[in-house]
Amino acid sequence: MTEDLPLTGLKIVITRPREQAIDLAHRVEKAGGIPLLFPLLEITAVRDTQTLQEQVSRLAQFDFAIFISPNAVQYGIAAIRAAGKLPAQLKIAAVGQGSARSLREAGIKTVIAPGERFDSEGLLALPELQGVAGRSVMIFRGDGGREVLGDTLKARGATVEYATCYQRSKPKLDTGMLLAEAPDAISVTSSEALGHLWEMLDGKARQTLRSMPLFVPHQRIAELARQQGWLHVILTGSGDDGLLAALKTRGNQD
Repeated sequence: MTEDLPLTGLKIVITRPREQAIDLAHRVEKAGGIPLLFPLLEITAVRDTQTLQEQVSRLAQFDFAIFISPNAVQYGIAAIRAAGKLPAQLKIAAVGQGSARSLREAGIKTVIAPGERFDSEGLLALPELQGVAGRSVMIFRGDGGREVLGDTLKARGATVEYATCYQRSKPKLDTGMLLAEAPDAISVTSSEALGHLWEMLDGKARQTLRSMPLFVPHQRIAELARQQGWLHVILTGSGDDGLLAALKTRGNQD
């Protein structure tokens, strides 16, 4: 390995939705690696656009809009701008730095987001989300997901409404082709995606893959991976930067 190309010859499995994986794949290539796109989730616009449109039309009545993910930013902001524009008094918050970055790229300068722990708990710990009794919050997210954010805000006295702006589905994938590529490392960025991967593997495939280094950006995903039996779980920083830094560090060690 060289300092400039620390991933030379290493095959890195990227399991993000295909559209979101392109930039990371290019960065892996620039570091000398070989990206293998294996999208474990497919993201599409929500089918029930009427409900979303009705919710967005009432956004001026809310105090906070919280975006769960970059996908929530993409589809939520598109729905909001199709109906008009963001209400001036609305406070905008994001669960992680990736979502916050997407909001800023969309032209929203002031974003409430955690600076250390990038999850619902991290956002809830911020001062802005403490005194919310009597406030109203709209949470933009995909179909389903964790309820800890909404439940905690309700317990603090806020009125919470979920706006489902995109949906996730599990694409049909050939794990045999993945195994035939003999990857050197796998990256997974959500617990749901990791669950899908585990479900589609038979016993022999699980034995093969779980011995490979698994790079994950959150402790919750790491805990699930260890429960499944993965032997080499590497906890990375958040976003593409964190994942790439961890991959490069590992590449330089090999």
